[in-house]
Formats: sequence, structure tokens, C-alpha cells
Amino acid sequence: MSDEELEKLKEREIRKLLKKALNKEPSDDSAGASEVDVLEVDSSNFTRILTENVRLVVDFWAPWCAPCRMVEPIIYELAKVYVGKVRFARLNVDSNPEIAARFEVMSIPTLILFENAIEVDRIVGALPRGFIEHKIKKAFHL
Repeated sequence: MSDEELEKLKEREIRKLLKKALNKEPSDDSAGASEVDVLEVDSSNFTRILTENVRLVVDFWAPWCAPCRMVEPIIYELAKVYVGKVRFARLNVDSNPEIAARFEVMSIPTLILFENAIEVDRIVGALPRGFIEHKIKKAFHL
């Protein structure tokens, strides 16, 4: 896929996600948790979750952030696809600013991909599922 095609795909997907997100209520910490186990991490459990999971994708987000709401359903979809291979977690930066600062998260949403507790890649911004999935496959050699 060429860079131009990827850009067009990203733009198209972002428009669809934004439209979908603007029609939803703001998410809370329990949204979507019934179907797939996407972990909620905070300062009390972050280190444990990070070290217990070989492959972990952490979504740094905030409830007021519309682009974060666009990425949220993608996280839950990918958690279903990669169950047993990759764990997914979400961290509210408003409630846990020290962790966001520790990883120099300057913009949200930011997805940080960890392998064996080491950052191997990061994705900044509300990007299409295909792009996020490609980055996950590449980073984790799936």
C-alpha cells in the first residue's frame, strides 16, 4: 500500500470514526468491559500489569477527548482479535498524570506498545483501525 493510499484510508476512517464518536455519550471507565477484558490501569496497578503481560498495548486517554472516544471501540475490537496474543489496557491521563509524564505522553490518544515491559512503538492520534493493527502486527511480529 502506497503512502498516498494509506493517507486516504486514514482520512476516510477518521471521518467515519469522528462521526460515530460524536453521536455517542462520553465513555466511562466501564464501557465495553462486558465483552472483552480490556484492563483499566492506574498508578496502583500499572507496573504489575506492565510486567505480567509479554505484549501490552496501553491506550492513554481522557474522558473529555473526542479523538480518544474514536479510538476506544478500536481497542475493544482489536482485543477480541488478538486475545491470547496481545493484552490491551486503558489509562486515564487525568487520573494518572504521573504515568503519562513518565512516558512523555504529550498528546492523546497515545497508544504505547510494550513487549516485555519495554516500549517498542507508539501511535499518537486517532488513526484508523487498519493502521493501528498494522503497527501492532509489525511491532509484535504477528
